[in-house]
Amino acid sequence: MKLIKYLIVGILFGIILTKAEVVSWFRIYEMFKFENFHMYGVIGSSVVTGIILIQVMKRMGVKTLEGSELKLKDKNKSFARYMIGGTLFGFGWVLTGACPGPLFILVGHGYTTMLVAIASATVGTFVYGLLKYKLPH
Repeated sequence: MKLIKYLIVGILFGIILTKAEVVSWFRIYEMFKFENFHMYGVIGSSVVTGIILIQVMKRMGVKTLEGSELKLKDKNKSFARYMIGGTLFGFGWVLTGACPGPLFILVGHGYTTMLVAIASATVGTFVYGLLKYKLPH
């Protein structure tokens, strides 16, 4: 029962993404062909909103669920990490027509072939975990 709130938030998030047409393969196709601003606007506004909310949370002294101070580690800036990882992520996005979050929404819409993409992403994450310390970071 305690986890029901997460289920409700997930369902609402899925509805919002569906209504915003963010899970639409056509919208993603338009984005990668640079034909429409829709997806760039959604992604850009999400980044800006995230930046603002993190700053507000830091200034208000919001604590984590464990009760400790909110701390964000600096990112390790490495060219190989972002170019290789970003390219692989982009290829997966283009091949499936969806980024990881909407995959679950698309399964909920009845596109069960997306279960293959979810399984592939899970296996890819597992393989990365095994090879993480051997890869250039």
